Amino acid sequence: MSRPRILVVGAGFAGYRTARTLSRLTRGRAHITLLNPTDYFLYLPLLPQVAAGVLEPRRVTVSLPDSLPDVRLVLGEADRIDLDDRTLHYTGPEGEGGTLAYDRLVLAAGSVNKLLPIPGVAEHAHGFRGLPEALYLRDHVTRQVELAASSDDPGTCAARCTFVVVGAGYTGTEVAAHGQMFTDAQVRKHPLRQGMRPRWMLLDVAPRVLPEMDEKLSATADRVLRQRGVDVRMGTSVKEATHDGVLLTDGEFVETRTLVWCVGVRPDPLVESLGLPMEKGRLLVDPHLRVPGRPELFACGDVAAVPDLENPGSCTPMTAQHAWRHGKVAAENVAASLGLGGARKPYRHRDLGFVVDLGGAKAAADPLGVPLSGVPAGAVTRGYHLAAMPGNRVRVAADWLLDAVLPRQAVQLGLVRSWSVPLDTSSPEVARVPGGPGQRQEASARSGPGAALAADTDDGGAGPARYRPPDEPAKGQPGSGATQVRPGSGAAQPRSEPETAKGRPATGRPGSGRGQLRSESETAKGRPAAEPARTADEPAKRRPGGGPAGGQPGDEPAKNQPGGEPAKNQPGGEPAKNQPGGEPAKNQPGGEPARGQPGGGPAKNQPGPARPPGPGQPPAPHPAPGPVKRTDVPDDPDDSTKGDS
Repeated sequence: MSRPRILVVGAGFAGYRTARTLSRLTRGRAHITLLNPTDYFLYLPLLPQVAAGVLEPRRVTVSLPDSLPDVRLVLGEADRIDLDDRTLHYTGPEGEGGTLAYDRLVLAAGSVNKLLPIPGVAEHAHGFRGLPEALYLRDHVTRQVELAASSDDPGTCAARCTFVVVGAGYTGTEVAAHGQMFTDAQVRKHPLRQGMRPRWMLLDVAPRVLPEMDEKLSATADRVLRQRGVDVRMGTSVKEATHDGVLLTDGEFVETRTLVWCVGVRPDPLVESLGLPMEKGRLLVDPHLRVPGRPELFACGDVAAVPDLENPGSCTPMTAQHAWRHGKVAAENVAASLGLGGARKPYRHRDLGFVVDLGGAKAAADPLGVPLSGVPAGAVTRGYHLAAMPGNRVRVAADWLLDAVLPRQAVQLGLVRSWSVPLDTSSPEVARVPGGPGQRQEASARSGPGAALAADTDDGGAGPARYRPPDEPAKGQPGSGATQVRPGSGAAQPRSEPETAKGRPATGRPGSGRGQLRSESETAKGRPAAEPARTADEPAKRRPGGGPAGGQPGDEPAKNQPGGEPAKNQPGGEPAKNQPGGEPAKNQPGGEPARGQPGGGPAKNQPGPARPPGPGQPPAPHPAPGPVKRTDVPDDPDDSTKGDS
């Protein structure tokens, strides 16, 4: 008899616990497959410490292949579920499609950022649900403080050092608390010129911080935040987000470059496509976590509306504590339905308390209903996290110890761009790649040196972390797009990152697989282009069409190039071709001297008078005129200094 097939979708708190428990219960008597976009389980409660530089990113991740050796991991995102055929269709990380069949399906896809109909929020705000968003926020905050320290404009400095966090729940409160400590530590080592201090704002429409917790814990968190200098504003939210800042509901406009959206979460959109009964956007299940009318389908975690037997008439909240325990019960009931375990059991859990890490030795906790604050709360909070983590405990404890005795390293890694982590996404755990799978080369060209920081460093309207569509190049960056049309080429050619960084137009290289540009003279002769590879220190000599220095339209000379001044981005200080006082332009059709060249001789390497076409060669339709000799300059063509003012 073949072994039953169990498919688990999602490796969050619920999905990871389900797969791990099923592996222990079935003992090889079932095929267990786990579908997830990443190869790790993310411990979300410690994500604010990653953004603040306390923990390294890999500390809060647990490898799925290492910790689940008897579970088959499939990397991908679920696209469609055929409930009647019992198959699931997914898309892999490189765009390939696939299908998985199952006998039992456990939906634990988790949640995504909750959006509200507020103008500009989806375009200018960033969420805090995945590791890419935490890495982006750490780089972005570091960059803003460094740019503010070098700015002479007080208004720009204040805008860059203002950070707005919307949502005073668990995540938003911890982000604001850790963020204020992080930026204060940076300013102590590198003070701002105007003597300013970074300003963090925490907004929420609720009447108090942490409204879901006990009032004593809420008051403790509020007091710690205000003592650190966080501007806590309850009963206030964002009315509109713009490039230059945010408009609050009380009418105040706050200039800022950073808007962190921690309002809440919503179930993964996958469950909406099933056409099954829903409860507030979540899939309705019975106390055994089974979908009514579908004996093969189970759901748990944030996508499931699980009845709360401790509070009749309500559902369990969307918290990590409940999701972790959902996974255990779901696994036991799935095994029982296949005859591989004991009897089914309903989900029943009583909260044992909550913990909120406020950074340093400060925290708010109520274990077993006993409210704590200060150092005791901090010890309980960190002890709870170490006990709850399924791995990396020693590494996390070591990072905490190092953070207590050593200063934090505030550096920009530049691994995640602004457009990689949009707020409106169904996969916050995966950084977005422009162009999608199959266009990675264009993506790297567009995100090369200089282009990637445009959204974060634009003073004239970059706003709080502006999202740029994947196919839009970085504004204000010459040649930052995937392709660039050059004068006389007639075609767009891809540019490599080294050429983008140096400001040079790209040329085909042998073995690169790219077509080489052909000059007009070569095109007229019908000859293929054969330009050898240039070394890094050789200036670009042959411009397509005999045009001016790279990037200059038509016959207009290179701008901002005074006579005889070396062209920018040209190694070796050689004067730009076609510049006054420089060497005459080469490859000029007909030998016509470059315009604006006083005393320049005829163009070199140009064909002389038209010759009769040889066998098999088409006649040139418009033969170029011969060299033109000027009479107002000396005959010596090498005397390039005479007549140069």
